[in-house]
Amino acid sequence: MKTIIYSMLFSLGLFLLSCNDYLDIPPEGNFNADGLDFTKIDNMFLPVSNAYASLRSNTAHGFAYLGMFEITSDDADKGSTPEDSPPMIELDNFRYGPTNSLTTEFWEGAYGIVSAANNAIVTLPNFEPALHSDDDWNSYRGMVAESKFLRAYAYFNLNRAYGGVPIIDGVLTSEQLAQQKRATTEEVYSFIHKDLDTGINDLPDYYTKDWAGRVTKYSAMTLKAKVFLYQNKMDSVLKYTNMVIGYADRTGQYGLYPNFYKLFRVEQENCEESLFELQSSTLGRQTGDITYCEYAYYQGPRGNSPGNMQGWGFKVPSQKLIDFLNARGETDRIKATIMVRGTKTDEGDSIKSSCANPYYNMKVYTTAAQNLWNYNGYGFEHNIRLLRFADVLLMNAEAQVTLGGDAATPLNRVRARVHLDPIPNPTLQDVYDERRAEFALEENRFFDLVRTGKAPQVLGPLGFITGKNEVFPIPQKQIQLNPNLTQNNNY
Repeated sequence: MKTIIYSMLFSLGLFLLSCNDYLDIPPEGNFNADGLDFTKIDNMFLPVSNAYASLRSNTAHGFAYLGMFEITSDDADKGSTPEDSPPMIELDNFRYGPTNSLTTEFWEGAYGIVSAANNAIVTLPNFEPALHSDDDWNSYRGMVAESKFLRAYAYFNLNRAYGGVPIIDGVLTSEQLAQQKRATTEEVYSFIHKDLDTGINDLPDYYTKDWAGRVTKYSAMTLKAKVFLYQNKMDSVLKYTNMVIGYADRTGQYGLYPNFYKLFRVEQENCEESLFELQSSTLGRQTGDITYCEYAYYQGPRGNSPGNMQGWGFKVPSQKLIDFLNARGETDRIKATIMVRGTKTDEGDSIKSSCANPYYNMKVYTTAAQNLWNYNGYGFEHNIRLLRFADVLLMNAEAQVTLGGDAATPLNRVRARVHLDPIPNPTLQDVYDERRAEFALEENRFFDLVRTGKAPQVLGPLGFITGKNEVFPIPQKQIQLNPNLTQNNNY
């Protein structure tokens, strides 16, 4: 059942963020604090709600996200039909440049999250005179921390995608924005860590089910560990993952959901494995304001029937991924990851033989009974699992291997869930392979290859150019708006 957070996030009209250039508009998007009654602390969550809602924009977690974060990997092909979406074909073949529309859209979407978070951070202090109890102040500090977490997450994606980017930490005019210079990659990571430290200090350990989907102290620790992973600071990865694992094991608040297939179904959204999850729902309606993300819809089986059981058919599993999973003796993960044309799901939905592609992403599957929107509606109820407890365990295992510790315990917890035999003395490659199998089609593979230095070997045959494709180009559109932006090498 969808939780109360949806009524806060979606029913207030705050989610309709602008998709215009981040340098062309006031950073607060469509949220306007004018007329907001700051004497009522019940209103305090409204600007934070706006920041959460910005995650669902098509530019932040839609078509461009699929292309840049997964179709560029060896685990996914473009899918759809051969001629569909020239910008996506460029991403699939590493032939994109500064004018690619998808790399341009993602920049705008990620900065849209930054803008909404910044607006929440500068708006919340207006409520301070109305705060009279310790609970009020704790809630206030938590909401500031939530906003900073969302900003940190956006900058993490921007930094991975483009290298160093401008750090915008307040509400600026368009003229001021157009003068910002790129920070270095390490400067952006330092800024991210500062925001996440606020989350670790001020966020609660957990929320009740009524507020499922809001980030917690352990969400911040997990993202902080992942940032350190990209910085190759394994002692810090170990420190923060140990803290999350220790809390989870003591309290049972977090952990691995036991059934890997059911983990990705609508019924298990915001379960114990979730540390950060993008909320998407039609709120049980057939029409009305858009309160969902189309991430899953873009991946639905193309040409399927009935109409609410089809999508655009992009980001399909590659034969290389299927061969890799089969060679490992995977069964649970294959069932949960690979949707096969000409078969029927356990829930009784047919994937017709007439579909355009032989395989689709099973992790975004939603049943016909759940797809009730007035046009198609496939996957509108699907939340995106952005940080899972399995990631904590496998980051811990990677740090343990690197530092000479016990990698077998965390690694084999993940393997046991999918009925694989334990590995007594895992190597670093064992951990990399486990990450690939566990997070297949979850937008991790491309950046894992880049950060581990394996991208030239693995992706070179697909068109990857060393010294260029580790990052995406700074959009030419943004350079025209802000001449202080410099282009990445070889674009």
